Amino acid sequence: MHRLQDFVRLHRQGRPVREIARLLRMGRNTIARYRKALRAAELLDGDPEDLPDVATLRAAVDRHAPASLPPQQQTSIERWLPIIDAKCDSGVGPTAIYDFLRLEHEDFEGSLSAVKRRCTALRRGRAVAPEDVAIRVETDRGDVAQVDFGYVGKLYDPDQGVLRKAWVFVMTLGFSRHMVARIVFDQKVETWLRLHVECFEELGGVPKTVVPDNLKAAVIRAAFGIDEETALNRSYRELARHYGFVVDPTPPRSPEKKGKVESSVRYVKSNYFKAHAPEDIREARAGLLRWLVEVAGQRRHGTTARKPAETFEADEAQHLLPLPRERFDLVAWQRAKVHRDCHVVYRGEFYSAPWKLVGQHIELRVARNAVTVYHDDQHICTHDRVRRGQRATLESHLPDVRSSLRHRSRAHWESQAYAIGKPVGDYVRAIFDSDDVLSKLRRVQSIVTHLQTFPEHRARAACVRALHYGNYTYAGIKDILRRGLDLTPLPGGGKSLADHWSAKPRFSRVPSGATDDHDPRPDQRPEEAEAVRRPADHGPPRAASD
Repeated sequence: MHRLQDFVRLHRQGRPVREIARLLRMGRNTIARYRKALRAAELLDGDPEDLPDVATLRAAVDRHAPASLPPQQQTSIERWLPIIDAKCDSGVGPTAIYDFLRLEHEDFEGSLSAVKRRCTALRRGRAVAPEDVAIRVETDRGDVAQVDFGYVGKLYDPDQGVLRKAWVFVMTLGFSRHMVARIVFDQKVETWLRLHVECFEELGGVPKTVVPDNLKAAVIRAAFGIDEETALNRSYRELARHYGFVVDPTPPRSPEKKGKVESSVRYVKSNYFKAHAPEDIREARAGLLRWLVEVAGQRRHGTTARKPAETFEADEAQHLLPLPRERFDLVAWQRAKVHRDCHVVYRGEFYSAPWKLVGQHIELRVARNAVTVYHDDQHICTHDRVRRGQRATLESHLPDVRSSLRHRSRAHWESQAYAIGKPVGDYVRAIFDSDDVLSKLRRVQSIVTHLQTFPEHRARAACVRALHYGNYTYAGIKDILRRGLDLTPLPGGGKSLADHWSAKPRFSRVPSGATDDHDPRPDQRPEEAEAVRRPADHGPPRAASD
Protein backbone atom coordinates (compact mmCIF):
# COMPACT_ATOMS: atom_id res chain seq x y z
CA MET A 1 0.00 0.00 0.00
CA HIS A 2 2.93 2.40 0.57
CA ARG A 3 4.06 1.75 -3.00
CA LEU A 4 0.53 2.54 -4.18
CA GLN A 5 0.83 5.92 -2.45
CA ASP A 6 3.98 6.54 -4.47
CA PHE A 7 2.15 5.37 -7.59
CA VAL A 8 -0.67 7.93 -6.98
CA ARG A 9 1.88 10.71 -6.32
CA LEU A 10 3.86 9.94 -9.50
CA HIS A 11 0.69 9.69 -11.55
CA ARG A 12 -0.56 13.05 -10.27
CA GLN A 13 2.83 14.52 -11.19
CA GLY A 14 2.23 13.40 -14.78
CA ARG A 15 4.99 10.81 -14.99
CA PRO A 16 4.70 8.32 -17.88
CA VAL A 17 3.74 4.70 -17.16
CA ARG A 18 7.14 3.30 -18.18
CA GLU A 19 8.95 5.60 -15.77
CA ILE A 20 6.55 4.76 -12.93
CA ALA A 21 7.06 1.01 -13.54
CA ARG A 22 10.83 1.47 -13.49
CA LEU A 23 10.88 3.56 -10.33
CA LEU A 24 8.49 1.33 -8.39
CA ARG A 25 9.82 -1.95 -9.85
CA MET A 26 6.32 -2.99 -10.83
CA GLY A 27 5.06 -4.60 -14.03
CA ARG A 28 3.02 -2.51 -16.46
CA ASN A 29 0.11 -4.98 -16.25
CA THR A 30 0.10 -4.64 -12.48
CA ILE A 31 0.16 -0.84 -12.80
CA ALA A 32 -2.71 -1.02 -15.27
CA ARG A 33 -4.80 -3.12 -12.86
CA TYR A 34 -4.17 -0.78 -9.91
CA ARG A 35 -4.78 2.32 -12.06
CA LYS A 36 -8.15 0.94 -13.11
CA ALA A 37 -9.15 0.20 -9.50
CA LEU A 38 -8.01 3.59 -8.20
CA ARG A 39 -9.69 5.45 -11.03
CA ALA A 40 -12.95 3.64 -10.19
CA ALA A 41 -12.55 4.80 -6.60
CA GLU A 42 -11.79 8.37 -7.76
CA LEU A 43 -8.42 8.38 -6.00
CA LEU A 44 -6.10 8.67 -8.98
CA ASP A 45 -6.41 12.44 -9.63
CA GLY A 46 -5.71 15.29 -7.24
CA ASP A 47 -2.96 17.19 -5.46
CA PRO A 48 0.38 15.26 -5.38
CA GLU A 49 0.96 16.49 -1.82
CA ASP A 50 -2.47 15.40 -0.55
CA LEU A 51 -2.27 11.61 -0.88
CA PRO A 52 -4.92 9.15 0.39
CA ASP A 53 -3.99 7.10 3.46
CA VAL A 54 -3.09 3.44 3.35
CA ALA A 55 -6.45 2.23 4.67
CA THR A 56 -8.34 4.08 1.93
CA LEU A 57 -6.10 2.61 -0.76
CA ARG A 58 -6.51 -0.92 0.66
CA ALA A 59 -10.29 -0.61 0.69
CA ALA A 60 -10.30 0.59 -2.90
CA VAL A 61 -8.11 -2.25 -4.10
CA ASP A 62 -10.09 -4.90 -2.18
CA ARG A 63 -13.31 -3.55 -3.72
CA HIS A 64 -12.32 -2.92 -7.32
CA ALA A 65 -9.36 -5.35 -7.81
CA PRO A 66 -9.79 -8.31 -5.45
CA ALA A 67 -7.06 -10.94 -5.52
CA SER A 68 -7.99 -14.25 -7.11
CA LEU A 69 -6.22 -17.57 -6.80
CA PRO A 70 -4.97 -19.20 -9.95
CA PRO A 71 -6.92 -22.35 -11.00
CA GLN A 72 -4.13 -24.72 -9.94
CA GLN A 73 -4.30 -23.47 -6.32
CA GLN A 74 -7.96 -24.29 -5.83
CA THR A 75 -8.07 -26.81 -3.00
CA SER A 76 -9.34 -30.32 -3.65
CA ILE A 77 -10.85 -30.58 -0.17
CA GLU A 78 -13.29 -27.69 -0.43
CA ARG A 79 -16.28 -29.92 0.46
CA TRP A 80 -14.58 -31.28 3.54
CA LEU A 81 -13.28 -28.05 5.05
CA PRO A 82 -15.93 -27.89 7.84
CA ILE A 83 -14.99 -31.38 9.02
CA ILE A 84 -11.26 -30.70 8.74
CA ASP A 85 -11.52 -27.36 10.55
CA ALA A 86 -13.59 -28.84 13.39
CA LYS A 87 -11.25 -31.74 13.99
CA CYS A 88 -8.14 -29.59 13.70
CA ASP A 89 -9.56 -27.19 16.30
CA SER A 90 -10.16 -30.14 18.64
CA GLY A 91 -6.51 -31.15 18.43
CA VAL A 92 -6.62 -33.97 15.86
CA GLY A 93 -3.52 -34.22 13.67
CA PRO A 94 -3.64 -33.90 9.86
CA THR A 95 -2.75 -37.55 9.23
CA ALA A 96 -5.51 -38.72 11.56
CA ILE A 97 -7.99 -36.38 9.83
CA TYR A 98 -6.94 -37.70 6.41
CA ASP A 99 -7.33 -41.33 7.53
CA PHE A 100 -10.74 -40.54 9.02
CA LEU A 101 -12.00 -38.99 5.79
CA ARG A 102 -10.73 -41.89 3.69
CA LEU A 103 -12.37 -44.44 5.97
CA GLU A 104 -15.71 -42.76 6.61
CA HIS A 105 -16.34 -41.07 3.23
CA GLU A 106 -15.92 -43.20 0.15
CA ASP A 107 -16.15 -40.20 -2.20
CA PHE A 108 -13.24 -38.38 -0.53
CA GLU A 109 -10.48 -37.86 -3.08
CA GLY A 110 -8.33 -35.24 -1.36
CA SER A 111 -4.63 -35.66 -0.61
CA LEU A 112 -2.76 -35.76 2.65
CA SER A 113 -0.72 -32.74 1.57
CA ALA A 114 -3.90 -30.71 1.10
CA VAL A 115 -5.09 -31.61 4.61
CA LYS A 116 -1.69 -30.67 6.06
CA ARG A 117 -1.72 -27.32 4.25
CA ARG A 118 -5.17 -26.58 5.60
CA CYS A 119 -4.19 -27.43 9.18
CA THR A 120 -1.07 -25.28 8.88
CA ALA A 121 -3.11 -22.36 7.58
CA LEU A 122 -5.55 -22.71 10.47
CA ARG A 123 -2.74 -22.68 13.02
CA ARG A 124 -1.15 -19.61 11.46
CA GLY A 125 -4.45 -17.78 11.25
CA ARG A 126 -5.48 -18.58 14.79
CA ALA A 127 -5.24 -15.71 17.26
CA VAL A 128 -2.47 -15.76 19.82
CA ALA A 129 -3.63 -17.36 23.06
CA PRO A 130 -2.28 -16.37 26.49
CA GLU A 131 -0.55 -19.73 26.84
CA ASP A 132 1.33 -19.06 23.59
CA VAL A 133 3.15 -16.14 25.19
CA ALA A 134 6.58 -16.92 26.65
CA ILE A 135 7.08 -15.33 30.06
CA ARG A 136 10.72 -14.65 30.85
CA VAL A 137 11.43 -15.32 34.51
CA GLU A 138 14.05 -13.20 36.21
CA THR A 139 15.77 -14.78 39.22
CA ASP A 140 17.37 -13.11 42.20
CA ARG A 141 20.93 -13.58 43.32
CA GLY A 142 21.55 -17.07 44.73
CA ASP A 143 17.90 -18.01 44.31
CA VAL A 144 17.72 -20.66 41.55
CA ALA A 145 20.00 -23.29 40.03
CA GLN A 146 18.86 -25.52 37.16
CA VAL A 147 20.37 -28.99 36.65
CA ASP A 148 20.24 -31.44 33.77
CA PHE A 149 22.09 -34.26 31.98
CA GLY A 150 23.20 -34.25 28.34
CA TYR A 151 24.41 -37.24 26.34
CA VAL A 152 27.92 -36.68 24.91
CA GLY A 153 28.63 -40.01 23.18
CA LYS A 154 30.97 -42.83 24.18
CA LEU A 155 34.20 -42.35 26.09
CA TYR A 156 36.90 -44.82 27.04
CA ASP A 157 36.72 -46.08 30.62
CA PRO A 158 40.23 -47.07 31.77
CA ASP A 159 38.87 -48.93 34.80
CA GLN A 160 36.85 -51.35 32.66
CA GLY A 161 38.88 -51.05 29.49
CA VAL A 162 35.87 -50.43 27.22
CA LEU A 163 33.97 -47.59 25.59
CA ARG A 164 30.93 -46.55 27.61
CA LYS A 165 28.06 -44.11 27.18
CA ALA A 166 28.83 -40.82 28.90
CA TRP A 167 26.73 -37.88 30.07
CA VAL A 168 27.62 -34.36 31.11
CA PHE A 169 25.90 -33.03 34.24
CA VAL A 170 25.45 -29.25 34.25
CA MET A 171 24.33 -26.97 37.09
CA THR A 172 23.58 -23.41 35.95
CA LEU A 173 22.86 -20.50 38.31
CA GLY A 174 19.88 -18.48 37.11
CA PHE A 175 21.21 -15.02 37.94
CA SER A 176 24.83 -15.06 36.79
CA ARG A 177 24.59 -18.01 34.33
CA HIS A 178 27.71 -19.40 36.02
CA MET A 179 27.81 -23.17 35.56
CA VAL A 180 29.52 -26.25 36.99
CA ALA A 181 29.80 -29.44 34.92
CA ARG A 182 30.90 -33.05 35.46
CA ILE A 183 31.20 -36.08 33.14
CA VAL A 184 29.82 -39.43 34.36
CA PHE A 185 29.01 -42.89 33.01
CA ASP A 186 25.60 -43.36 34.65
CA GLN A 187 22.61 -41.53 36.11
CA LYS A 188 22.15 -43.64 39.26
CA VAL A 189 20.81 -42.14 42.45
CA GLU A 190 24.23 -42.20 44.12
CA THR A 191 25.79 -40.45 41.12
CA TRP A 192 23.01 -37.84 41.06
CA LEU A 193 23.50 -37.05 44.75
CA ARG A 194 27.29 -37.00 44.53
CA LEU A 195 27.20 -34.55 41.63
CA HIS A 196 25.04 -32.14 43.65
CA VAL A 197 27.43 -32.34 46.59
CA GLU A 198 30.47 -31.69 44.38
CA CYS A 199 28.79 -28.74 42.66
CA PHE A 200 27.76 -27.17 45.97
CA GLU A 201 31.30 -27.52 47.27
CA GLU A 202 32.78 -25.98 44.13
CA LEU A 203 30.36 -23.05 44.31
CA GLY A 204 31.08 -22.61 48.00
CA GLY A 205 27.38 -22.47 48.85
CA VAL A 206 23.91 -23.77 48.07
CA PRO A 207 21.22 -22.09 45.92
CA LYS A 208 17.85 -21.70 47.59
CA THR A 209 15.96 -23.60 44.86
CA VAL A 210 17.11 -26.39 42.55
CA VAL A 211 15.13 -27.09 39.36
CA PRO A 212 15.71 -30.66 38.11
CA ASP A 213 14.22 -32.69 35.32
CA ASN A 214 11.82 -35.56 36.02
CA LEU A 215 14.40 -38.33 36.06
CA LYS A 216 13.83 -41.11 38.60
CA ALA A 217 16.82 -40.10 40.70
CA ALA A 218 14.94 -36.90 41.56
CA VAL A 219 11.21 -37.46 40.96
CA ILE A 220 9.41 -40.76 41.50
CA ARG A 221 6.04 -39.49 40.26
CA ALA A 222 5.65 -36.31 38.26
CA ALA A 223 2.65 -34.01 38.63
CA PHE A 224 0.78 -33.69 35.32
CA GLY A 225 -1.67 -31.15 36.75
CA ILE A 226 -1.82 -28.33 39.25
CA ASP A 227 -3.78 -30.40 41.76
CA GLU A 228 -1.57 -33.49 41.46
CA GLU A 229 1.20 -34.19 43.93
CA THR A 230 4.83 -34.71 42.95
CA ALA A 231 6.60 -37.59 44.71
CA LEU A 232 10.30 -36.92 45.22
CA ASN A 233 12.91 -39.61 45.51
CA ARG A 234 13.52 -40.14 49.24
CA SER A 235 17.29 -39.92 48.77
CA TYR A 236 16.95 -36.58 46.98
CA ARG A 237 14.60 -35.37 49.71
CA GLU A 238 17.24 -36.18 52.34
CA LEU A 239 19.87 -34.32 50.32
CA ALA A 240 17.62 -31.25 50.04
CA ARG A 241 16.85 -31.33 53.75
CA HIS A 242 20.55 -31.65 54.64
CA TYR A 243 21.62 -28.67 52.50
CA GLY A 244 18.47 -26.60 53.02
CA PHE A 245 17.37 -26.08 49.41
CA VAL A 246 13.91 -26.51 47.88
CA VAL A 247 13.24 -28.80 44.91
CA ASP A 248 11.05 -27.38 42.13
CA PRO A 249 10.71 -30.10 39.43
CA THR A 250 10.07 -29.05 35.85
CA PRO A 251 6.57 -29.93 34.57
CA PRO A 252 6.57 -32.97 32.27
CA ARG A 253 7.37 -32.31 28.61
CA SER A 254 8.27 -28.67 29.32
CA PRO A 255 12.03 -28.30 28.81
CA GLU A 256 11.54 -24.59 28.08
CA LYS A 257 10.78 -24.04 31.76
CA LYS A 258 14.41 -24.77 32.57
CA GLY A 259 15.78 -23.11 29.46
CA LYS A 260 18.91 -21.76 31.14
CA VAL A 261 20.41 -25.17 31.80
CA GLU A 262 19.08 -26.54 28.50
CA SER A 263 21.01 -23.78 26.75
CA SER A 264 24.08 -24.51 28.89
CA VAL A 265 24.02 -28.21 28.00
CA ARG A 266 23.78 -27.39 24.28
CA TYR A 267 26.64 -24.91 24.67
CA VAL A 268 28.89 -27.46 26.39
CA LYS A 269 28.15 -30.12 23.77
CA SER A 270 28.50 -27.87 20.73
CA ASN A 271 31.55 -25.94 21.93
CA TYR A 272 33.75 -28.16 24.07
CA PHE A 273 32.87 -31.70 22.97
CA LYS A 274 32.57 -30.99 19.26
CA ALA A 275 35.74 -28.90 19.08
CA HIS A 276 37.96 -30.98 21.36
CA ALA A 277 36.43 -34.43 20.67
CA PRO A 278 37.94 -36.17 23.74
CA GLU A 279 38.15 -39.97 23.65
CA ASP A 280 39.27 -40.85 27.20
CA ILE A 281 37.23 -39.98 30.30
CA ARG A 282 40.30 -38.66 32.10
CA GLU A 283 41.21 -36.41 29.18
CA ALA A 284 37.60 -35.24 28.90
CA ARG A 285 37.29 -34.36 32.59
CA ALA A 286 40.58 -32.45 32.72
CA GLY A 287 39.84 -30.57 29.52
CA LEU A 288 36.29 -29.71 30.61
CA LEU A 289 37.46 -28.17 33.89
CA ARG A 290 39.96 -25.97 32.04
CA TRP A 291 37.38 -25.01 29.41
CA LEU A 292 34.86 -23.99 32.09
CA VAL A 293 37.37 -21.63 33.73
CA GLU A 294 39.08 -20.13 30.68
CA VAL A 295 36.29 -20.14 28.09
CA ALA A 296 32.76 -20.62 29.46
CA GLY A 297 33.28 -18.46 32.52
CA GLN A 298 34.96 -15.64 30.58
CA ARG A 299 32.56 -15.39 27.61
CA ARG A 300 30.15 -12.47 27.38
CA HIS A 301 26.72 -13.98 27.88
CA GLY A 302 24.16 -13.06 25.25
CA THR A 303 21.38 -12.28 27.74
CA THR A 304 23.20 -10.70 30.68
CA ALA A 305 25.94 -9.10 28.52
CA ARG A 306 28.36 -9.92 31.35
CA LYS A 307 30.97 -12.59 32.05
CA PRO A 308 29.37 -15.37 34.15
CA ALA A 309 32.42 -15.96 36.36
CA GLU A 310 32.82 -12.25 37.18
CA THR A 311 29.09 -11.84 37.83
CA PHE A 312 29.09 -14.85 40.14
CA GLU A 313 32.07 -13.71 42.18
CA ALA A 314 30.93 -10.10 42.42
CA ASP A 315 27.18 -10.36 42.88
CA GLU A 316 25.94 -13.89 43.58
CA ALA A 317 28.42 -15.99 45.58
CA GLN A 318 27.72 -14.17 48.85
CA HIS A 319 23.97 -14.73 48.47
CA LEU A 320 24.17 -18.55 48.42
CA LEU A 321 23.19 -20.55 51.49
CA PRO A 322 26.21 -21.63 53.57
CA LEU A 323 27.42 -25.22 53.37
CA PRO A 324 26.56 -27.40 56.39
CA ARG A 325 29.33 -28.43 58.76
CA GLU A 326 29.17 -32.11 57.83
CA ARG A 327 29.32 -33.49 54.32
CA PHE A 328 26.22 -35.36 53.20
CA ASP A 329 26.50 -39.13 53.64
CA LEU A 330 25.28 -40.51 50.32
CA VAL A 331 22.21 -42.69 50.78
CA ALA A 332 19.95 -44.54 48.39
CA TRP A 333 16.38 -45.61 49.01
CA GLN A 334 15.13 -48.70 47.21
CA ARG A 335 11.93 -50.70 47.36
CA ALA A 336 12.62 -54.45 47.53
CA LYS A 337 10.65 -57.64 47.90
CA VAL A 338 11.29 -60.12 50.72
CA HIS A 339 12.02 -63.50 49.13
CA ARG A 340 11.35 -66.97 50.50
CA ASP A 341 14.76 -67.12 52.13
CA CYS A 342 13.80 -64.06 54.26
CA HIS A 343 16.28 -61.85 52.40
CA VAL A 344 16.06 -58.87 50.09
CA VAL A 345 18.56 -58.15 47.34
CA TYR A 346 20.30 -54.83 46.71
CA ARG A 347 22.79 -54.94 43.84
CA GLY A 348 23.85 -58.49 44.64
CA GLU A 349 23.97 -57.91 48.40
CA PHE A 350 21.59 -59.91 50.61
CA TYR A 351 19.98 -58.55 53.78
CA SER A 352 17.53 -60.38 56.02
CA ALA A 353 14.05 -59.25 57.02
CA PRO A 354 11.48 -60.84 59.39
CA TRP A 355 10.09 -64.05 57.92
CA LYS A 356 6.52 -62.87 58.36
CA LEU A 357 7.20 -60.24 55.65
CA VAL A 358 7.95 -62.85 52.98
CA GLY A 359 6.27 -61.81 49.73
CA GLN A 360 5.82 -58.19 50.83
CA HIS A 361 7.75 -55.07 49.81
CA ILE A 362 9.96 -53.12 52.18
CA GLU A 363 12.10 -49.98 51.88
CA LEU A 364 15.88 -50.03 52.17
CA ARG A 365 17.92 -47.00 53.17
CA VAL A 366 21.39 -47.83 51.87
CA ALA A 367 24.27 -45.81 53.24
CA ARG A 368 27.99 -46.29 52.85
CA ASN A 369 28.40 -48.60 55.86
CA ALA A 370 24.84 -49.59 56.82
CA VAL A 371 21.54 -50.73 55.35
CA THR A 372 18.38 -49.85 57.29
CA VAL A 373 15.15 -51.76 56.69
CA TYR A 374 11.72 -50.07 56.93
CA HIS A 375 8.22 -51.46 56.51
CA ASP A 376 5.26 -49.09 56.35
CA ASP A 377 7.63 -46.34 57.56
CA GLN A 378 8.43 -48.38 60.67
CA HIS A 379 12.07 -49.12 61.46
CA ILE A 380 12.74 -52.87 61.36
CA CYS A 381 16.49 -53.30 61.72
CA THR A 382 19.88 -52.06 60.58
CA HIS A 383 22.52 -54.26 58.92
CA ASP A 384 26.19 -53.61 58.42
CA ARG A 385 26.95 -53.21 54.72
CA VAL A 386 28.32 -56.38 53.10
CA ARG A 387 30.06 -57.00 49.81
CA ARG A 388 28.40 -58.24 46.66
CA GLY A 389 27.42 -61.91 46.99
CA GLN A 390 27.54 -61.91 50.81
CA ARG A 391 24.64 -62.17 53.28
CA ALA A 392 23.78 -60.24 56.41
CA THR A 393 21.39 -62.37 58.46
CA LEU A 394 19.81 -61.88 61.87
CA GLU A 395 18.73 -65.09 63.56
CA SER A 396 15.61 -63.40 64.89
CA HIS A 397 14.39 -62.86 61.33
CA LEU A 398 14.14 -66.61 60.67
CA PRO A 399 11.46 -68.96 62.07
CA ASP A 400 12.46 -70.24 65.51
CA VAL A 401 12.14 -73.89 64.55
CA ARG A 402 14.10 -73.51 61.30
CA SER A 403 16.60 -70.71 61.82
CA SER A 404 19.48 -73.00 62.70
CA LEU A 405 19.04 -75.13 59.58
CA ARG A 406 21.09 -72.67 57.58
CA HIS A 407 24.25 -73.80 59.40
CA ARG A 408 26.07 -76.62 57.61
CA SER A 409 29.13 -77.18 59.80
CA ARG A 410 29.55 -80.16 62.12
CA ALA A 411 31.08 -77.96 64.81
CA HIS A 412 27.95 -75.81 65.00
CA TRP A 413 25.59 -78.73 65.53
CA GLU A 414 27.88 -80.40 68.05
CA SER A 415 28.00 -77.15 70.02
CA GLN A 416 24.19 -76.94 69.88
CA ALA A 417 23.95 -80.50 71.18
CA TYR A 418 26.46 -79.99 73.99
CA ALA A 419 24.50 -76.86 75.00
CA ILE A 420 21.62 -79.23 75.88
CA GLY A 421 23.87 -81.61 77.76
CA LYS A 422 26.93 -83.82 77.48
CA PRO A 423 24.90 -86.97 76.65
CA VAL A 424 23.28 -85.19 73.73
CA GLY A 425 26.63 -83.90 72.45
CA ASP A 426 28.25 -87.32 72.66
CA TYR A 427 25.24 -88.87 70.95
CA VAL A 428 25.46 -86.39 68.05
CA ARG A 429 29.18 -87.00 67.73
CA ALA A 430 28.52 -90.73 67.56
CA ILE A 431 26.01 -90.17 64.75
CA PHE A 432 28.55 -88.18 62.72
CA ASP A 433 31.18 -90.91 63.27
CA SER A 434 28.87 -93.75 62.34
CA ASP A 435 29.68 -93.38 58.62
CA ASP A 436 32.86 -91.89 57.19
CA VAL A 437 31.40 -91.37 53.69
CA LEU A 438 27.69 -90.60 53.97
CA SER A 439 26.89 -87.23 55.54
CA LYS A 440 24.67 -87.37 58.62
CA LEU A 441 24.10 -83.59 58.73
CA ARG A 442 20.37 -83.62 57.91
CA ARG A 443 19.73 -86.38 60.45
CA VAL A 444 21.59 -84.46 63.16
CA GLN A 445 19.70 -81.27 62.28
CA SER A 446 16.36 -83.04 62.69
CA ILE A 447 17.34 -84.73 65.94
CA VAL A 448 18.84 -81.63 67.62
CA THR A 449 15.99 -79.31 66.60
CA HIS A 450 13.50 -81.91 67.90
CA LEU A 451 15.35 -82.31 71.19
CA GLN A 452 15.42 -78.52 71.68
CA THR A 453 11.64 -78.59 72.06
CA PHE A 454 11.84 -80.83 75.18
CA PRO A 455 13.17 -80.20 78.68
CA GLU A 456 16.90 -80.77 78.89
CA HIS A 457 16.65 -83.70 81.32
CA ARG A 458 14.34 -85.57 78.95
CA ALA A 459 16.55 -84.82 75.94
CA ARG A 460 19.61 -86.12 77.79
CA ALA A 461 17.80 -89.26 78.98
CA ALA A 462 16.51 -90.00 75.47
CA CYS A 463 20.04 -89.79 74.07
CA VAL A 464 21.34 -92.10 76.82
CA ARG A 465 18.73 -94.72 75.93
CA ALA A 466 19.23 -94.35 72.15
CA LEU A 467 23.00 -94.68 72.50
CA HIS A 468 22.60 -97.66 74.84
CA TYR A 469 20.66 -99.52 72.16
CA GLY A 470 22.73 -98.15 69.26
CA ASN A 471 19.78 -96.35 67.69
CA TYR A 472 20.99 -93.35 65.62
CA THR A 473 17.76 -92.50 63.83
CA TYR A 474 15.43 -89.53 64.10
CA ALA A 475 12.45 -91.91 64.29
CA GLY A 476 14.04 -93.71 67.24
CA ILE A 477 14.60 -90.51 69.25
CA LYS A 478 11.11 -89.31 68.43
CA ASP A 479 9.58 -92.65 69.46
CA ILE A 480 11.46 -92.72 72.79
CA LEU A 481 10.16 -89.26 73.70
CA ARG A 482 6.66 -89.93 72.40
CA ARG A 483 6.29 -93.13 74.44
CA GLY A 484 8.02 -91.69 77.49
CA LEU A 485 10.70 -94.42 77.53
CA ASP A 486 13.25 -91.81 78.57
CA LEU A 487 11.49 -91.70 81.95
CA THR A 488 12.01 -95.44 82.64
CA PRO A 489 15.30 -96.93 83.91
CA LEU A 490 17.48 -98.93 81.61
CA PRO A 491 17.56 -102.70 82.16
CA GLY A 492 20.51 -104.13 84.07
CA GLY A 493 19.88 -104.19 87.77
CA GLY A 494 18.19 -100.86 88.29
CA LYS A 495 21.17 -98.73 87.44
CA SER A 496 20.50 -95.09 86.87
CA LEU A 497 20.81 -93.48 83.48
CA ALA A 498 23.95 -91.70 84.59
CA ASP A 499 25.54 -95.00 85.58
CA HIS A 500 24.65 -96.56 82.29
CA TRP A 501 26.06 -93.58 80.43
CA SER A 502 29.51 -94.37 81.82
CA ALA A 503 29.21 -97.96 80.52
CA LYS A 504 29.78 -99.07 76.95
CA PRO A 505 26.70 -99.28 74.66
CA ARG A 506 25.49 -102.78 74.02
CA PHE A 507 25.06 -102.66 70.29
CA SER A 508 27.61 -100.15 68.95
CA ARG A 509 31.27 -99.30 69.13
CA VAL A 510 32.43 -96.47 71.36
CA PRO A 511 31.31 -93.04 70.13
CA SER A 512 34.87 -91.89 69.58
CA GLY A 513 35.60 -94.84 67.29
CA ALA A 514 38.77 -95.68 69.24
CA THR A 515 39.53 -98.81 71.27
CA ASP A 516 40.85 -98.93 74.79
CA ASP A 517 41.67 -101.50 77.47
CA HIS A 518 37.99 -102.07 78.19
CA ASP A 519 37.05 -103.00 74.58
CA PRO A 520 35.97 -105.82 74.47
CA ARG A 521 34.51 -106.14 77.91
CA PRO A 522 36.15 -108.82 80.09
CA ASP A 523 32.90 -110.70 80.53
CA GLN A 524 32.28 -111.03 76.76
CA ARG A 525 33.46 -113.80 74.47
CA PRO A 526 35.44 -112.76 71.38
CA GLU A 527 32.54 -113.44 69.03
CA GLU A 528 30.26 -111.27 71.21
CA ALA A 529 32.83 -108.49 71.22
CA GLU A 530 32.97 -108.61 67.43
CA ALA A 531 29.20 -108.22 67.29
CA VAL A 532 29.42 -105.17 69.55
CA ARG A 533 31.94 -103.46 67.22
CA ARG A 534 29.66 -103.83 64.18
CA PRO A 535 28.14 -100.44 63.28
CA ALA A 536 24.46 -100.24 63.91
CA ASP A 537 23.70 -98.80 60.44
CA HIS A 538 25.01 -101.97 58.74
CA GLY A 539 22.09 -104.03 60.00
CA PRO A 540 18.37 -103.56 60.17
CA PRO A 541 17.27 -100.74 62.50
CA ARG A 542 16.23 -101.77 65.98
CA ALA A 543 13.02 -100.59 67.56
CA ALA A 544 13.50 -97.88 70.17
CA SER A 545 12.06 -100.00 72.97
CA ASP A 546 13.16 -102.43 75.66
